[in-house]
Amino acid sequence: MSGKDPIVSARQVLDHLIAKHDPEASPPPKAIIPHAKDQKAQAAGKLGGLKGGKARAAKLSSSKRKAIASKAAKARWTANAKSE
Repeated sequence: MSGKDPIVSARQVLDHLIAKHDPEASPPPKAIIPHAKDQKAQAAGKLGGLKGGKARAAKLSSSKRKAIASKAAKARWTANAKSE
């Protein structure tokens, strides 16, 4: 599969079929290309993500951190057992 958006690919196929069966039809409009993500928003999100986990871990008690870690390990092991 190519790296193209499936909606854009479908639109191109549809335009090709219309042009093939109705040569007098007007040319299709240009495809709408989604805008790139806002660089400032990406930077802010990354910054929050980098410090969020550490700040959360610092607030948790050791017993709560242990419970979360145990639950995560159990989820990993059960997912591993299902895939085998």
